[in-house]
Amino acid sequence: MQIKAEIFLPYPRERVFDVYRDRLAELAAELPNIRSVTVVSRDEREGAVELVNKWVGGGDVPAVARSFLSESMLTWTDHATWRSDTFTVTWRTDVHAFPGAIHAGGENRYVEAPGGMRLELRGELTCDATKIPGVPRLLAATVSRAVEKMLVGSIEKNLAEIGKGLDKLLRS
Repeated sequence: MQIKAEIFLPYPRERVFDVYRDRLAELAAELPNIRSVTVVSRDEREGAVELVNKWVGGGDVPAVARSFLSESMLTWTDHATWRSDTFTVTWRTDVHAFPGAIHAGGENRYVEAPGGMRLELRGELTCDATKIPGVPRLLAATVSRAVEKMLVGSIEKNLAEIGKGLDKLLRS
């Protein structure tokens, strides 16, 4: 399923790019459904920064429900290459709960726009529910579509929240 979302921010793209890349842990505090983001590794080389971040979701999941969910169900690892020469980020996500079942990846573009910049998120997310324990083979296609729709909706909603968080960080 295609992932497509955009936000406009009234700041120079270089500044937005740098703040998003370098202050992600602070930004996570502004996201209601994220409990934390931890930098696992950062490798800087000429023109690019390779980042691996561990995300823990569930910030908007009630505590009583969280007790029934394993940590892996709320955790994913993001692998991203930030290219300052093109103002792009190529990314892929590993979901811990169901290895091999969910694949997500794409590219974010930071585009100059009148009065600021536009962050464009483009990607693809697929789910193979046959790799999720307990899903009957006859229902796998239906479950796959439902999971894809839910996750893509969450990603697109998160970008709007990230925009609000970036605005707050950039104003400070």
